[in-house]
Amino acid sequence: QVQLVESGGGLVQAGGSLRLSCAASGLTFSTYTMGWFRQAPGKEREFVGAISWSGRITNYADSVKGRFTISEDNAKKTVYLQMNSLKPEDTAIYYCAAADGWTILSREYKYWGQGTQVTVSS
Repeated sequence: QVQLVESGGGLVQAGGSLRLSCAASGLTFSTYTMGWFRQAPGKEREFVGAISWSGRITNYADSVKGRFTISEDNAKKTVYLQMNSLKPEDTAIYYCAAADGWTILSREYKYWGQGTQVTVSS
């Protein structure tokens, strides 16, 4: 049984930082693309960033490029989302997901975590 468990969300002031973690179990972590998505109230889920199974390829949404960084620890089967210079518009539920192959399309991600709330106050 595949499980993705996010943690690290919370309330932070604008300009602050948070690091989200996503611990994976039940899958061969090193063969999956791991992605981060977010959904704000009243909005559709959107892509934030992704990292290939090798860790050599990353891709970020323009809205977070230069502020967010994805990394992974294969030994711990954990992927991280370091978020710096946070803005109120980053407020959303953040989800990690796993896809069998490189993709940034949410519909192609097979496994999803339960999400963690990030709230950025102005």
